[in-house]
Order: sequence, then C-alpha cells, then structure tokens
Amino acid sequence: MGDLDRIRWQCRRGLLELDLVLAAFLERQLDRLDAQQLEIFKELLEQPDNNLLDLVMGRVEPVDARCRSVLELMRSG
Repeated sequence: MGDLDRIRWQCRRGLLELDLVLAAFLERQLDRLDAQQLEIFKELLEQPDNNLLDLVMGRVEPVDARCRSVLELMRSG
C-alpha cells in the first residue's frame, strides 16, 4: 500500500463528522501539502477520533504549534 493510499485509509474514522471533514480536506488539499505539512497531517491522524475532532473543530489547541497551519487548512471551506 502506498503512502497516499495509507493516508486515505487512515482518514476513514468512526465519527461521521470527522469522516466528512477529512474527506473534504483530502479532496481539496492533499495534493497541495508540502512535505512538512504532510508529515504533520499524518501525525494528526494518529490521534484518537474524539481528540482529532476536538482539534479540527477548534475546541482544544494543539500541543504542537506546528499543527496549527494544517488544522487551519482543515477548517477552511
């Protein structure tokens, strides 16, 4: 399985809201991410569903400030 296929597979989550956000992000932004942003996105995908949803929705701030730019991209319409 290639890296992008693995990322797409990891974007399939147990929360519908998160699935919708991640699917839209993949469609709009995945090809535009630079190498650092892609690594940050992969790190974010390691988060449990509820934690990731809280980060994406802006309910909590990321511990790692590097994540902010990718989270902003995920939040943008």
